[in-house]
Amino acid sequence: MDYNKDAAIKISLITVCYNSAKTIEQTINSVLNQIYDNIEYILVDGNSTDDTLSIIKKYEAKFKEQGKQYKWVSEPDKGIFDAMNKGIMASSGDIVGILNSDDYYTQPIVIAKVAEAFQHDLTLQTLYFDLHYVDFETGARVKRIWKSGQYNPKRFYFGWMPAHPTFFVKKTVYDQVGLFKLDLPISADYEMILRILLKNKCTSKHIPMVIVKMRDGGNSSAGFKTRIKANLEDRISWKVNQLKPYWFTLLLKPGRKILQYIIK
Repeated sequence: MDYNKDAAIKISLITVCYNSAKTIEQTINSVLNQIYDNIEYILVDGNSTDDTLSIIKKYEAKFKEQGKQYKWVSEPDKGIFDAMNKGIMASSGDIVGILNSDDYYTQPIVIAKVAEAFQHDLTLQTLYFDLHYVDFETGARVKRIWKSGQYNPKRFYFGWMPAHPTFFVKKTVYDQVGLFKLDLPISADYEMILRILLKNKCTSKHIPMVIVKMRDGGNSSAGFKTRIKANLEDRISWKVNQLKPYWFTLLLKPGRKILQYIIK
């Protein structure tokens, strides 16, 4: 099968990292092993003090051998979403995807599937898939399953959102709606997805395929106090977009995470 038949579409993938030496090699290799050729991989490092940067540097030649673009920068930033904004601004692809530094793609055909979907439907503006949360140490044992399901904007009012590491967006959409809000250090991804899909009514499609293994214990999943702060930021996310949730909307959002542990 010719997985590069849609290679006219350039896919920019962004990984932001800070002291990620334990996990980033698996992340990088999952991009390197993609059988789709027209990839631009951008790594934004926050001035790591461990071996992260040396790991990043050693892959430059390997990406060049495959004809994939490989860019990196290492400098202080204002947090994960500031780094993501840097990656988006540096990207030159038609489509942009974000892969965290402790996550990895499950199969070599993932990006080929992304290109195929956008090539098949030229009106499509966003695309998302499914995700497995795995334990941090091994990166293999499944702890939660995030099945996003088919897109319907009404689902936002019942606590729904697609998994951000599986969310691919046309670069022109970011040009239109702007970048991540840095005053929402936990929920900026939620706000961005609300802004893109619910406020701006961008078209979207779900493909029922697990494409990312995400290590549990990330930026928005730690502790009760963090969850309270995230809920406050979620409320702000609706307000800044001049959207009004139901009274129970933001109570259901964390409840969906609990169901991911139960329904497998």
